[in-house]
Amino acid sequence: MTDLWVTNLGLVEYREAYALQERVRAARQADAIPDTLLLLEHPPVYTRGRRSEADELPTGLGIDVVDVDRGGKVTYHGPGQLVGYPIMRTDDVIAFVRTMEQAIVTALGEAGVDAHARPEDGPDYTGVWVGDEKIASIGVHVAKGVTTHGFAVNVDNDLTPFGWITACGLPDVTMTRLEAESLRCFRKRMAYAFAQAHGARQRLISPTRLKAALPELASIR
Repeated sequence: MTDLWVTNLGLVEYREAYALQERVRAARQADAIPDTLLLLEHPPVYTRGRRSEADELPTGLGIDVVDVDRGGKVTYHGPGQLVGYPIMRTDDVIAFVRTMEQAIVTALGEAGVDAHARPEDGPDYTGVWVGDEKIASIGVHVAKGVTTHGFAVNVDNDLTPFGWITACGLPDVTMTRLEAESLRCFRKRMAYAFAQAHGARQRLISPTRLKAALPELASIR
């Protein structure tokens, strides 16, 4: 069984986390560290993936907007939403996404929520759903066989900003959230389910330990 480093970062500004992902990926590409899962929250921000279109995000909403290299379309991140960035080797991105979906379904099931993925409905429906409502979004990018970006699960975050955009490129989508337990509790479930889904042994690594493995990250708190 291989190790999966899991680091809880707390609330991190999106661009700062984006830079961190790139540096962790470079270390993973060099085999300086094992596969790593970063768990965090973001201050309010909209992100636009490579498939986003101009009319999906109106202007003047007063929330930061960042264009990113992940797949998928526009989505929202905010406090109370669990964001996971797996920095992992893969040679099959579709299988990687499906495994991630299943890990989220498992974690939600253990929290008492009957959730499911919708692979049969095509790429626009990537993610995890509760009935016809979406609870988790997924988007990844792969470079030299190593992933960045990942998943976002609505736990106890404000869903209002999703209503101001065409979330995930789906005009009629309704977002939902967990609410049944705290983000801290669900974070533990999610980390365990994610490691299990990938056949890995979870190792909790502090931000300080991560920085020690990546000396150039001294500026990252």
